[in-house]
This record gives sequence, structure tokens and C-alpha cells, in this order.
Amino acid sequence: MRYVASVRTLFFGTPAISVPAFEALTTISEVVGVVCQPDRPSGRGMKMRPPAVKIAALAKNIEVYQPEKVKDGALANWIREKNADLALVIAYGRILNREVLDAPLNGCLNLHASLLPEYRGAAPIQRGLMDGRGETGLCLMQMDEGMDTGDVLSTYRLPIEPEETAGSLAEKMGALAAEMTRREIPRFMARELKPTPQAHDAATYAPPITKDDSLLDLNQEANTLQNQIRGLAPRPGASCRHLSKTSGQERRLRIVSAKALNSEEISSRSLAVGEVDINCGRLLVGCGKQTCLEILEAQLEGKKCLGATDLVNGRTLSAGDRLSSLSLSGS
Repeated sequence: MRYVASVRTLFFGTPAISVPAFEALTTISEVVGVVCQPDRPSGRGMKMRPPAVKIAALAKNIEVYQPEKVKDGALANWIREKNADLALVIAYGRILNREVLDAPLNGCLNLHASLLPEYRGAAPIQRGLMDGRGETGLCLMQMDEGMDTGDVLSTYRLPIEPEETAGSLAEKMGALAAEMTRREIPRFMARELKPTPQAHDAATYAPPITKDDSLLDLNQEANTLQNQIRGLAPRPGASCRHLSKTSGQERRLRIVSAKALNSEEISSRSLAVGEVDINCGRLLVGCGKQTCLEILEAQLEGKKCLGATDLVNGRTLSAGDRLSSLSLSGS
């Protein structure tokens, strides 16, 4: 590992996926400040909670700046006061204007979790999984004022496993970001990286996840639903409406893990769309085009998240129950 300890760097990041890259940057440079989003209320009690990056920075006694606005000049002035050589950004969550981008001597670099120009935007990990992609990656890019449009300096590729979820892929991406930081930032400072313009006409986009994205439509094929569930797990999860055959009660069901089955994997009659069945201990639901989804883990509204065996044994879900789509008003 090459060291650039004399280089003064800033780190921009907010969620847990950013922490490994921050930790890596502290091992190869002098991190003189961290920028992250303000503390936000979360949890049942809606208590104010600090971002993961802030916790990591304070543990190392590094100054943290949490601006409410990034375009009023205060952030750019703070960066200039730090006399920073370079800023590294990963999942900060806000678009930076030209004044901020130009404030460090060598500009701002971004670690983006896709193979650019694919999946520009806020949710590349989730959208790639929802689209059923088999590969993703991480790009180190020189930031400009566009949304992930800057020249690419380095690319690391990462296969997506068949049962990967957004949570597990984010952990892998965080580890890859740390590796890229340790290897590529010293190369950038040594002027060894060649900027490569993106093919803008090939760009695709990954907009933020909305409530609409979390609603399951059982009329879709099982493979499509499996990918949607993977891309939204563990949070916010993909949800539908559960109608109990015995009680007639309707409640929201959040499906955390599921597997699309083909006809050779089950010995069950053809299920109607949304029909629940128990087959050899497997919890099944009929989907569009006569396909079938095996529910592996789910959470009924007001209950704990359970595996299929507990869902069946506790009669949380039973043969003859029905699952249907939730509307936004019913979510």
C-alpha cells in the first residue's frame, strides 16, 4: 500500500456504506475534515440519530461539518479554510455545485456504485438488482456539476450472486470502496490515472427508491418479483396485502426473501395469482404467467419477521390465504 500522508484530504459521506472508504482514507492521508448530512430522526421514538460516517469520524477526533445547505457559499469557504488537496465523496446524498467542487486544490473525486455510464443517480445498487443484473462495479470518477457525468479514472468490477440483496451487496461495495481508496487515491495524486470520458448516449439512470417501488404486483412473473424483493431487502422491503382465509382479516405483508420456482422444482397444482399454498413444507404463492414464488422470510403487519417454517407452523400464512397488490393509500 502506498502512502500519501502529506496530502490533506476531506471526506464526504453519510450512510454505513461510506464508512469503509473513510477508514481507508485515514490510513493513506491526513483527513482534515468530514462532511455528512445533518442528524435525522429515526426509529419508533423518532430520536435524532447521527449518520454512520459522523460516528466514525468523531471516534477518530476528526472535525465533522453537517451543512443544511451546500450552495450558499459556507461549505466552499469551510473547505478552503481546511486547505484541502483533495475531497473524496461516496454516498453523501447531495449534488455539489461548482464552487464546492473547485474548493479543494485537486477537486473532488466520487466513488459511484455502478459501471458508469450505467445507473447514474441515487440508487444504483437497488436498481441493478431489481433489473436482474449479473454484474456491477465501482467507479472512481472526477466530479463535475452533472449527476455522475464526470470522467472515469478507474473501474473495479463485481459479480452479483443469484441470491444477493441490496443489504449484502452494499456491504461488498463498501469493502470494495475501501480497497479502491487505498490503491487508487495514491495513484491519482501521482498523476498515474488517465481520465476517460463517459459514453453519455449510453447512460441509464437509478432514481431514488419511492413508496411505489415497494409495492408488489402479483400479476408479474415470479422472477421479476424475486428481483424486486432482492433489490429492496432488507429495507424498505417489498409489500403486498394479505387476506386470511380463516379470519377474513387483511393486513400488510412485507416479503423480505423469496425465490422464483420453475415447474420442475414443485409438485403442486397450478396456483391462481395471489393464491397461497403449502407444498412439502414450502410456502408458495401463485404469480403471473403461471409462475410461482416461494416465500422464505416475511413479516406480517404487527408481527416479527419470520422464516417460512415459523410462518407456516404459527399459521401466520396458511393454504388458501390470498395475497394481492397494495395501493399507495393502503400502504
